[in-house]
Amino acid sequence: MKIGFLITARLKSTRLPLKLLLDLSGKTVIERVIDRAKEVKGISEIVLCTSTDSQDLPLVEIAKEMGIYYFNGDPDDVLRRLTNTARFYKMDYFISITADNPLFSIEYANRLVDLLKREPCDFVKIEGLPLGVAVYGINTKAAETVCEIKNIVDTEIWGALLDQPHIFNVKKLLVTDNLKRSNLRLTLDYEEDYILIKNIYKNIKFQNTINLYDVMDYLHTHPHVVEINSNCIQRDISSENREKIDQLYSENDERIKKIKNDIYSKL
Repeated sequence: MKIGFLITARLKSTRLPLKLLLDLSGKTVIERVIDRAKEVKGISEIVLCTSTDSQDLPLVEIAKEMGIYYFNGDPDDVLRRLTNTARFYKMDYFISITADNPLFSIEYANRLVDLLKREPCDFVKIEGLPLGVAVYGINTKAAETVCEIKNIVDTEIWGALLDQPHIFNVKKLLVTDNLKRSNLRLTLDYEEDYILIKNIYKNIKFQNTINLYDVMDYLHTHPHVVEINSNCIQRDISSENREKIDQLYSENDERIKKIKNDIYSKL
């Protein structure tokens, strides 16, 4: 069984321009994400999934410099880009994270890999972690099924397409330890997010990667830091796309199941 680690990354952000190239204690954001990915056990490849747009070439160069693979795919259809990457590298499953998250949980990524190895499933999500800390686990054939039937092109926010328990085998990893802080925001989308994460990287001692448990302790004793980005609003799937997805699955249940069965039956 091959389980890959896929990092989606582009340089198109307008709220915080070129955010993946911003500095975090001597390395760029994207380099910090890659460093953390290298500590996840049991994965076959780490691949930076970017676009065919020339503006994203600096990301390709960083991937080369850091000794990981890259894949240039669809600029807007993130789920298709992920799926094509997984198929190209012949992955059975893949772990997905966006490059906006330079503090994602290595611990829970490892637990997710272990789950994929011992239990058949299509989509695994982690519940209870701070925003920007969780990764997702996806069966490549489940992703192929969605790409075959989906009715939206902009899939930057794609979770609702796979979180369909009546079609796919969806599992949850529940957080029960000190990382259970779903009220915290540790993703990178606004200037305030960068100020907070930069503060963390500046004030917590670490070697190559920051221990997320140390981050929780630091934020517990420095509540004013948590307030830095407390007014930032997380982008969610649009109501229009949500309605399209709900309609797709409610009106095409049998057809989707047949397509899924055909894809899963292929060797």
